[in-house]
Amino acid sequence: GRALPEQLRQSPREGSYNEHMQRVLAFLGEQGLRAGDFRAIYENIPLSPGMAELFQFLSKHHELFEVILISDANMFGIEAKLRAAGVRSLFRKIFSNPASFDRRGFLTLGPYHSHKCLQCPANMCKRKILTEYLAERAQEEVEFQRVFYVGDGANDFCPSGTLTAADVAFPRKGYPMHRMIQEVQEKQPGAFQAAVVPWESATEVARYLQELLK
Repeated sequence: GRALPEQLRQSPREGSYNEHMQRVLAFLGEQGLRAGDFRAIYENIPLSPGMAELFQFLSKHHELFEVILISDANMFGIEAKLRAAGVRSLFRKIFSNPASFDRRGFLTLGPYHSHKCLQCPANMCKRKILTEYLAERAQEEVEFQRVFYVGDGANDFCPSGTLTAADVAFPRKGYPMHRMIQEVQEKQPGAFQAAVVPWESATEVARYLQELLK
């Protein structure tokens, strides 16, 4: 019921979400929130529609898919949520901003890395993470038939641009990633190579993958 400080009421400037969240977390720390409070909050954030069913499908066919998660949120929150949902073991690797509790008990957030991409926020380029991961797996002689990329944010557009005609982009309907793909398809037909399968519920993603297995 108390007023938020003015600097938190204003939307973060483009590309400065990470810094904005650092200020938000510091404010929450000052209000007395500690590790247990944050864990409970993250555990109770609902999964996107149909996501539990998609996780179930991927668990059932885990020998066919290698699943990674790339997120501009933070490691503490993601780990807490996935463990609570019982799906942490589904992910071979999670890439997110480092988060830890300092001596005061405040949750602090750092940038994931630095990069030279002009499209992405300063703390994270998902394209860089994805291409480096695929290169590393290729060196380990792991071959993928195709890449499936599920996302919704503006920062999911950059990595989806690296996908080939064999791959599939699953943008959430009406969200920034979807809008940006549509814009490119209108302005430069053929420039976006991957098949595009928009979704409202992630059960649609699971259904698409199920059809492919047939």
